[in-house]
This record gives sequence, C-alpha cells and structure tokens, in this order.
Amino acid sequence: MKVKVRFFASLKEYVGRDGLEINAIFSPATVAGLRAYLCAEYPDFARAISEVGRVRAAVNQDMADDETPVAEHAEVAFFPPVTGG
Repeated sequence: MKVKVRFFASLKEYVGRDGLEINAIFSPATVAGLRAYLCAEYPDFARAISEVGRVRAAVNQDMADDETPVAEHAEVAFFPPVTGG
C-alpha cells in the first residue's frame, strides 16, 4: 500500500525529515497499524514517539484516532499535541 507520511513540529526534528513515502503492507490498515509499522521500520520515529509521548494524527487532513482506516494513497500526518494561547 502506498501512503504519504508527514511529520510536524518536534517529530520532524527527531526523524530528520518532514515526510516519507511508504510502499508496504501494514496491518491493521489503520492509524495504529501505520504507527506500529513506522516504529518497527524507523528507529528515529520510535524514539520520537517515546520522547514526545502522545502523538496526534490526521488522515487526509481530517483529525484521526487509532482506529481510523488508512487507504491506498492516503496522506497521514503525525504531530505532537499543540498548546497555544
């Protein structure tokens, strides 16, 4: 499955890039499945997750939870929680 992954804020700094293209099968085909795949295949992403803690996701620019399906050619963005004022 081909998926575009984007990283924002401190995740981008940990991973050392703003995104990548995944062309692999991950199961389940959800945000949680993609996150697990990325942690297994990209140690910098796994380290970022452990350092940052909770990470939010969006699929095709819509906020998503762990159970949100990830379809072929989706764009999935990962970012740390943001505070503002």
